[in-house]
Amino acid sequence: MRTMKKLIYTLLFAFLCLFSYESVIAQPGGGRGERMKDIESMKIAFITKRLSLTPEEAKVFWPVYDEYSTEMKSVRENRVTNLKEAKGEIDNLTDKEVDNIIADDIALRQQEVDILKKYHPRFKQVLPIKKVAKLFKSEEEFKRELLEKIRERKAQGKGGMRK
Repeated sequence: MRTMKKLIYTLLFAFLCLFSYESVIAQPGGGRGERMKDIESMKIAFITKRLSLTPEEAKVFWPVYDEYSTEMKSVRENRVTNLKEAKGEIDNLTDKEVDNIIADDIALRQQEVDILKKYHPRFKQVLPIKKVAKLFKSEEEFKRELLEKIRERKAQGKGGMRK
């Protein structure tokens, strides 16, 4: 039972993180699409700098990364949708419904791992292994920095993201 509570709290924390990100992105003062493009541009610049990509590497890397990113985005959007559906309703759901939500989230996380496994060899074909390792680290660093900027803007009482 204790493990189930930990899992539920972990899922709730994930909900909060995802909804915080979504709420900032969806605020007025610029369309969501525009903000997402800005964030994507920031991410590309961040990864390019962190990986110190040569022009030749960038030429072969970005098409592969774009495919990877598209697949990951699709799975993450499904996770957000599923988690939104359960937002704030955990106490009002049956144990079976909560179990299904958890099982669905685990399955979607497995899909993310499967995508990583699929693209890892492809990244190794276009980049040296140390840059592949830096790629995954850079993605996590970018997420942390983005969330920190979002928190700062919320603390300042401002909405949205700017470069």
